[in-house]
Amino acid sequence: MTGARVVHVIDDDEAVRNSLAFMLKAAGHVVRRWASAIAFLEARGREAAGCIVTDVRMPDMNGLELVKRLNALGATDPVIVITGHADVPLAVEAMKAGIVDFIEKPFENRRLLGAVKIALDRHASAGGTEESEERRRIADRIDSLSDRERQVLDALVTGHANKQIAHDLGISPRTVEVYRANVMAKMHAGSLPELVRLAIIADPAKATAR
Repeated sequence: MTGARVVHVIDDDEAVRNSLAFMLKAAGHVVRRWASAIAFLEARGREAAGCIVTDVRMPDMNGLELVKRLNALGATDPVIVITGHADVPLAVEAMKAGIVDFIEKPFENRRLLGAVKIALDRHASAGGTEESEERRRIADRIDSLSDRERQVLDALVTGHANKQIAHDLGISPRTVEVYRANVMAKMHAGSLPELVRLAIIADPAKATAR
């Protein structure tokens, strides 16, 4: 193995794989491309450690199965999962598996590039200061929520739909939508899965509270 820091792109779609590789190379990263999770695992011992960017839906072994396999092998490579079919249960499962970020398609290039930088920086410092700082920033955002907004956040992370939240809290679905929009804005979340990721980083116990 070399000492290079690389980004391993794993996707069964060649066009997507090449597009991601082009973007990452243009940003100055060394990139390795893999057509399957199995191919990556077979070559893992001969490759440099780094950040892994993988799609969720792939044949033979999907992205979350790859993460769990890496965990079983004791690997510490940070993993970023990309999906075009995100929902709350999938986001929770991914966070429980230990991924560092969960990105929903379509996304802006800067979103992925920022996630890769954070993942590599965190890995280089063994996950200490950067992870604590991220948790602090997210905690500050949660502190800015009103009591009702926190109730809506907890319900969303649990996977409840707007109508169920409205029933449980004794308010109208339209009011829930307003609170939900406020929560998304204050948490700086662009999607519901991203909101789930932020909430779980701030409080890992939420990953099991389902």
